[in-house]
Amino acid sequence: MRAILLATTLLLAAPAMGQTAQTVPVPGAITADGVPPIPASLADTVRPYLENRTASFQGWDARSHGMLIDTRFGNASQLHTVASPGAQRVQISFEAEPVPGGQLSPDGKTLLVGKDIGGNEFFQFYTLADGRLHLLTDGKSRNTGQIWSRDGRLVGYSSNRRNGTDSDLYLIDPANPSSDRLLAQLEGGGWAFADFAPSGKTALVIHYVSVEQSELFEIDLATGARSRLSPAPGKNVAKAAFADARYAPDGTIYVTSDLGSDFQRLGTIDARNGFRPLPAAPADWDVEAFDIADDGSFLAAVSNEAGVSRLRLLDPKTGKVTGEPSLPAGTINGLEIAPWGAIGFTFASAASPADAWSVDPKTLAATRWTMSETGGLDAAANREPQLVTVKSFDGLGVSGFLYAPDPAKFPGKRPLIINIHGGPEGQSRPGFQGRNNYLINDLGLAIFYPNVRGSTGYGKRFVGLDNGPFRREDTVKDIGAFLDALAARPDIDPSHIAVAGGSYGGYMCYASAIAFGARLTSAQCTVAIANFVTFLENTQDYRRDLRRAEYGDERVPAQRAQLLKISPITRAGELRIPLLVVTGGNDPRVPPSEAGPMIAAVRANGTTAWHILAANEGHGYRKKENQDYQFLATLGFWQQTLLK
Repeated sequence: MRAILLATTLLLAAPAMGQTAQTVPVPGAITADGVPPIPASLADTVRPYLENRTASFQGWDARSHGMLIDTRFGNASQLHTVASPGAQRVQISFEAEPVPGGQLSPDGKTLLVGKDIGGNEFFQFYTLADGRLHLLTDGKSRNTGQIWSRDGRLVGYSSNRRNGTDSDLYLIDPANPSSDRLLAQLEGGGWAFADFAPSGKTALVIHYVSVEQSELFEIDLATGARSRLSPAPGKNVAKAAFADARYAPDGTIYVTSDLGSDFQRLGTIDARNGFRPLPAAPADWDVEAFDIADDGSFLAAVSNEAGVSRLRLLDPKTGKVTGEPSLPAGTINGLEIAPWGAIGFTFASAASPADAWSVDPKTLAATRWTMSETGGLDAAANREPQLVTVKSFDGLGVSGFLYAPDPAKFPGKRPLIINIHGGPEGQSRPGFQGRNNYLINDLGLAIFYPNVRGSTGYGKRFVGLDNGPFRREDTVKDIGAFLDALAARPDIDPSHIAVAGGSYGGYMCYASAIAFGARLTSAQCTVAIANFVTFLENTQDYRRDLRRAEYGDERVPAQRAQLLKISPITRAGELRIPLLVVTGGNDPRVPPSEAGPMIAAVRANGTTAWHILAANEGHGYRKKENQDYQFLATLGFWQQTLLK
């Protein structure tokens, strides 16, 4: 027996074929094409930065007054409970795949979770009890947007099960899976429940058309009949977006909308009086989240002010601010008021990983419930980013956040990575850098996160400046303006600048590498769009019309021609700097087929191109072993191309 155990131990410890004990093993699901072996010594050096974790607030438990959170202790994030601030995180889900979130019923007795397989985003709903998942949906379609009714008897959700394209609305009693029923058959992929009325007879639903347009309806839960609350767009009615909606205990409907404004404002709406913003709503920043106390005594609202979240408490009757807790500069997500009044949310900053927090509405005291590990490193030592604003080619002001290394430790001009966010309906905001803190704190690299035109957070005029194929390349010109400004700084080395980006930021990564290749050393492009036409033709059916609203319609000849003209694959012969491409084999948004032609074209130029493909991932890597390998390979890429 001892001999068998020894032999087994030696077998498990032996390196895989083609690897040695001195190199990092390639995870089983990853194909690393053209990627050189990664020295194990590099992984050892970086180790503390690989061991940071985060925790996200998922909701309050009415029974224990504790929190439901999502965090990772193994290879994939799972659900945990926390009884009180600083208490032990108790794991309650134990799946091989990440369990990205859960919703407890109002009485705290039933836990609803959503989970996909391999990042394919075809989410199924389950109840979770005793460590086991119990399937509620069909196991095949995409199901999203689940919310509980006030009495905990029903869950409303959207599903594309009917035809794979349209998001119909369904109701189900999780205690009786056979109760699942179609409430409304609808056209379009952007339908979702927002809230159930206290009466239990109606619900609010939002129809998302584009980042600039969404519509609000009230729906009868017995008949499925809808009544419009938002004005119907027409000749004399401008497009507007309704981002969120909630019923107050007395039935008053609160919403956030940019109707009549450039920014999302918090207000009330009804069929007779329309939308009426509250007086305390900030005039020049978006209110991005809000919730209403169960007793109607106060509102909690979060505004996005130059990327920084500010939480304020409001009087529902007057709309006036009654308090503002003191929080560091950072971001707030997942806002929810407990039945007893505590305000829960996820908070992250440059000096703190994402963790679960609460605020006492009476004292305004902020309390951190989880203290996520940072690999033994002092997160408080991380430097805050600098807000950088420049004028683009047409005089438009664009901005971004620069994370610069400590000049006392790294004096003089430093290498720079320009890292472009996806979306394009997204925004780079100050937050914890995780693994990338190694680049800043130990290697002395600077990282700049730009918000080009089309980014959210700067008003609906700004977000619409890139729409369609004929204005798309204006965003690339914005990167040129940032390059000019950053290269002129005394702390940036203009001869050592690289570009990175993911999803739409991946397109921007390719396009910037082509347009500014003479000024860049290399490019690292993740789940990137290479050809707008094939992207639109092959993205999942439920997404296609939503993406056409942003990029253009490939079925229209003039737009198709322009989409092809601006696609990176069309100009791939001009990309002559080293390239690293990262792809997810199950990506439903940007199909993995986008990567192959681009890599082949770049290699045909005689240019170096590395490719990492994870067969068990989708639109970005979620499993730790894959994330670690991606980071180490990217670090090796920067060492060879940027740090020489």
